Amino acid sequence: MKVCGKVHKYGDNVDTDVIIPARYLNNPDHKALAEHCMEDIDTEFVKKVKEGDIMVAESNFGCGSSREHAPIAIKASGISCVIAKTFARIFYRNAINIGLPIIECPEAAQSIEAGDEVEIDFETGIITDKTKGETYQGTAFPEFLINIINSNGLLNSLKNEQ
Repeated sequence: MKVCGKVHKYGDNVDTDVIIPARYLNNPDHKALAEHCMEDIDTEFVKKVKEGDIMVAESNFGCGSSREHAPIAIKASGISCVIAKTFARIFYRNAINIGLPIIECPEAAQSIEAGDEVEIDFETGIITDKTKGETYQGTAFPEFLINIINSNGLLNSLKNEQ
């Protein structure tokens, strides 16, 4: 399983209130959440993001509250994967639960720049910056994790097992 897209880059400590501001949390529609994704730190994000694009960030991405709205908004915006140096633990779990692929890879997060075209192979963990011609080794996804992502989340993967 591979994804390829243009990079949107962010720094350290991007918290869930920045990913999706609390003022929009009363809307259960995922696309409506996506319309406000990242707007407090990147007013152009929703205009620039395309289906399949990739988000790259520094350390502690997704810190803050434990709500699932943040990874839902990112996924619904069209982002196919988030790469970061590190993720907040609850964000990591929530992202997997809703089927948003995320990869910790400090080297890639440091070197990849906004606008680069990046390809990620989830089975090998290889991240390729096609713009720079560089590769980075992230952690490969085990089969059960690929199943969760392909099923569009944990609950769907459990339903598929029955």
